[in-house]
Amino acid sequence: MSDEQFMKEAIRLAIEGVAAGFGGPFGAVIVRDGEIIGRGQNRVLVSNDPTAHAEVVAIRDACQRLGHFQLDGCVVYASSEPCPMCLGALYWARPGRIVFGCGREDAARINFDDAFIYRELGHHHSQRHIPTQQMMREEALQAFQAWVDKEDKARY
Repeated sequence: MSDEQFMKEAIRLAIEGVAAGFGGPFGAVIVRDGEIIGRGQNRVLVSNDPTAHAEVVAIRDACQRLGHFQLDGCVVYASSEPCPMCLGALYWARPGRIVFGCGREDAARINFDDAFIYRELGHHHSQRHIPTQQMMREEALQAFQAWVDKEDKARY
């Protein structure tokens, strides 16, 4: 299959999800060695989960099938440019490539505007729209030290 065929599947999933009332108009597929190993539709409304974006659902599906938490050698096809959350998740999953259809400007035109989040990420935590504070740093560092001391940890 070609890039166009995989993108058509991501778009088909987006349209199907809208018709079913699952959530926003977003679909994604993850491909490895020419085979779809993960599929996702935006499922925010049906699951009451604000993180159930198409890309995150597809990542979970693909990683479950692979039995691994990374997507080395995979290509992600998303019907729309990944939002900041999905982009972060994709970077953690480490696919080889990301291909998208609609751009963030297209999404903003139908009231899926992430510009505010992109701006917030540039601010220090003390100056963000949602009040955010740091506390108990020294105590929290104990978890980091436990990780440092763990000899049999899986590096990722």
